[in-house]
Amino acid sequence: MIWYRNLSWIELLFVGLFLTFYFIYLLKLYRVAKQLHTSFGSAFWKFTLRSIVFALLIIALLGPSFGSAKKEVKSVGKDIMICVDLSKSMDAFDIQPSRLEKIKFEMKRIIDAFNSDRVGVIIFSSEAFMQCPLTFDQNALSLFIETMNTNLVPGGGTDFGPPLKMALKKLEDTENTVAQPKSKVIILISDGEDFGEETESALSDVESENIKLFTLGIGTERGGNIATNNGVKLDKSGQPIVTKLNSSSLQELARKTGGEYFEINENRNDVAKLISSISKIEGQFRDARTIDVSANKYFYFLLVAIGLLLLDVLVNIKTVRI
Repeated sequence: MIWYRNLSWIELLFVGLFLTFYFIYLLKLYRVAKQLHTSFGSAFWKFTLRSIVFALLIIALLGPSFGSAKKEVKSVGKDIMICVDLSKSMDAFDIQPSRLEKIKFEMKRIIDAFNSDRVGVIIFSSEAFMQCPLTFDQNALSLFIETMNTNLVPGGGTDFGPPLKMALKKLEDTENTVAQPKSKVIILISDGEDFGEETESALSDVESENIKLFTLGIGTERGGNIATNNGVKLDKSGQPIVTKLNSSSLQELARKTGGEYFEINENRNDVAKLISSISKIEGQFRDARTIDVSANKYFYFLLVAIGLLLLDVLVNIKTVRI
């Protein structure tokens, strides 16, 4: 027999209180029976009955499990590829402490929310690189996210085409070649400043595969300066560069694939809504396993205790009424 809980000081305290108060109760009955010159021995039947009820309640509280049963466990999940913009504009600090640091924090929330799904990370600017392939390993994902910085990718602006093509290729290369398109998701995170020429063709490929693209914009409309080791980044004329959130391009990407656009700015954080929307997507059936399980049988002991308690209420001792 397996117990859900061990016998602790709480149960021992209950036992001690029961015995203490019942001893006081029996002592009172003894005095009454002596005064009435009646037999006191029958009162012990009540004591025995109530002790059994109390013991059954303690056993039920401990949660006994016994016997074995077969249970089928189905594995259902999604493949989620997260594409993160690491161009220099992500170092802007119009979102504190910076756009990139905020995104790293929110990405950990996302992978925590989908811990039963496979998640991969692609980093990009003008080119795309695989940061972490699709995996269930939450620790590995967290480590890769923590090490992300804008120096990991070459400069030259932002192009949404390469990361979308890479994400589509990696999702198509999954071990299960019959994976349902609706169980595949791409999340594109950027400030929306797209200077590439391959975006439209990549978007057409994603759309043709019926994969939903969710976009997450980070930044503000008023914009912010880009942090550098020497202060802020300057243009050729020596003026501070201001980078602004371009939400329209991200909204268009999401609309064309049946996805949704979400945003993080100084007054808004849609990450919870993003998680909720992706959670509604039906996962792909992966496999099924049959495992042995032991069920908590506390209710058997509880039912017997209730039955004996009703008997205790209905049956009275004639010599000394209790």
